[in-house]
Amino acid sequence: MRLLLIALCGFALFSCKPYQSTILREGQTTYDSFRKEQKTFTSSDGTIAYIDRGNSKKVILLLHGVPTSGWLYRKMIDPLVAQGYRVIVPDMLGYGSSDNPKGYEIYSEENHAKRLLALMESLNIDSWTHVMHDAGGLWTWELLKKNPSKVARLVLLNTIIYEEGFEPPVRFKKGFIARTAMWSYRNGITTNMMLKNLFKSGMMENNLNKEDITGYKTPLRNGKTRGMYYFFTQTCNDLPDYSDMIKELDIPTAVIWGGDDSFLLIEPQKERLKKELKINDENFHIIEAKHFIQEEKPEDVVKLILDFLK
Repeated sequence: MRLLLIALCGFALFSCKPYQSTILREGQTTYDSFRKEQKTFTSSDGTIAYIDRGNSKKVILLLHGVPTSGWLYRKMIDPLVAQGYRVIVPDMLGYGSSDNPKGYEIYSEENHAKRLLALMESLNIDSWTHVMHDAGGLWTWELLKKNPSKVARLVLLNTIIYEEGFEPPVRFKKGFIARTAMWSYRNGITTNMMLKNLFKSGMMENNLNKEDITGYKTPLRNGKTRGMYYFFTQTCNDLPDYSDMIKELDIPTAVIWGGDDSFLLIEPQKERLKKELKINDENFHIIEAKHFIQEEKPEDVVKLILDFLK
């Protein structure tokens, strides 16, 4: 019951003042326009929505985590396309605009990886630069375990790698309490509180306006919590160990990490990560930000990615 109280009530331990602005910033993408631009891929488990922008043979895939979607990368897509890249941004099954089928193991790391490979195959993309965030790292490690030749370059943005530094905000056991928490995330008031707390904890300064939050809130209000249920009840309690596979990788890798992240701490894993992924100091960047660096420092992240690819 204590975990349920944390999930349902603990999010209220902060100011509930409205988001700073209801006015769109100049050039701001709306969630409606973002969704209208998404294409769809029918996987064996359900339909996956994704952005596919740019015509270049140089491809970058931007992979979100939990509880976000491709919306997380909206500020980075155009700048990357403008520099001559084709950018693919999927909503993984159970998130964003993608389907949310019933089932439990359907949301396992292995199945997410299978669907991601199938999506890229359907687009006739044989090799790409792979950027991942949060739980997207686990889906990526599984993908690399299956077919490492698909990824030409690897960019880690505050992602899950080892047990060291992994501090999820909540962990649940399967059952009533976890299901109730997932239901609460779909319930307007609690959804708002959860997102306010998430971004308060995950950003140095929460300057998101209502349109920004709409892109995170809408999927939750639409019931997209089954993938989250698996993550919080399975992954958070029994983190998959990809250590042996990671040591064998031979892929040029860069790290861009918000150094003040309280969910994924960089210091406990920094030296191990450099050694096992053979990352040079020049490709290891700790920036002044927390967890959601795509929201806090999108220009910096884009520049560092482009510098790495050059």
